[in-house]
Amino acid sequence: SPSAGLKFADIPNGLGAISKVPAAGWAQIAAYMAFCEVSQDQSPGTAAAAGDFGFKVLTSSDPAGKEKKLCAEIANGRLSMMAIIGMFFQDGLTGSAWGDWALYTASPLR
Repeated sequence: SPSAGLKFADIPNGLGAISKVPAAGWAQIAAYMAFCEVSQDQSPGTAAAAGDFGFKVLTSSDPAGKEKKLCAEIANGRLSMMAIIGMFFQDGLTGSAWGDWALYTASPLR
């Protein structure tokens, strides 16, 4: 947020970053979420109600291929939810995020 004088270097890793987001940023996030929810007719009986928004680049017109890709998407979504919960738990328990490279001074990745 240049108007608030906030630089990327001022943002801590992990859950501490949430407190640094300006109110206008949270308002933008909420407004975009609301736009995504109301911009498509998702009433029962429509294709959008079943999760089909007509974007066929990553899916398939073949029902079997589509079913396979949707199952893979669900599995990957569940895996990512478990990963982020683990990262939240580590940050809350230890007070440091996994991505805090300042803690790994002897790491060969530095």
